[in-house]
Amino acid sequence: MAAPARAVPAGALGRLDRWWIYPANVALWLTLFGAYSFWTIVFFHKDSYHQYLSPFYSPLIAGGRIPVSPALLIFWIPLGFRATCYYYRKAYYRAFFQDPPGCAVREPRALAALAPTGRGRLYRGETRLPFILSNLHRFFLYLAIVFVVIFAIDSVDAFSYHGHLGIGLGTGLILVNTVALGLYTFSCHSLRHLIGGGLPCFSCSRAARSRFQLWRLTSWLNLRHSVFAWVSLTTVVLTDLYIHLLQYGVFADPHLGF
Repeated sequence: MAAPARAVPAGALGRLDRWWIYPANVALWLTLFGAYSFWTIVFFHKDSYHQYLSPFYSPLIAGGRIPVSPALLIFWIPLGFRATCYYYRKAYYRAFFQDPPGCAVREPRALAALAPTGRGRLYRGETRLPFILSNLHRFFLYLAIVFVVIFAIDSVDAFSYHGHLGIGLGTGLILVNTVALGLYTFSCHSLRHLIGGGLPCFSCSRAARSRFQLWRLTSWLNLRHSVFAWVSLTTVVLTDLYIHLLQYGVFADPHLGF
């Protein structure tokens, strides 16, 4: 005698675990990051404290001599890089669009109800605006690499304190943020493919062998791409917030001068 069929939970394909925790957390933290970014870019025009330049304002355009926030002129580059990132696309598709909400989880029935009769819901992928812009990810990668170089220069500048060599808490935060952003950028899927793709043989020449070693390194980084994505997002906010607190005079920057 066949066992009776077990009822499938609404919206899921037999999943009884708390699969919704991940997309809910993604939605929460990305929303908070978006709100904070909007505040610091649009309403807060102070870009630096002594030699500490906020990552939201780097590189500093026009030296703060324009009537709008300088960050408005550059924010689209890091935003475009993250918005078109393969990992973030998976994360926000699940969190905000529930497309799908998770592995082996049905999409909302409201979306299924929009399907043409007898054909299933029309799927267009990333072939229409605005999602077709995701195909520009590799070009945003090139710009992001330039930004990493600029952040590295900012890290060196952060060791200058009132005209002499100094190390402060802000110096450490800017340095950590630069490393985190570098790891996120250089663990990119597109960079991994750019380094190792299109080679018919990894051992046929010295150049191919060198590319293979770089490909192995980027592959190791790529396995941790999602971790670097969230760590770098956190360090950007913490660094910017710390600089703002110094600007407000909430406390003085602890430092050592030489």
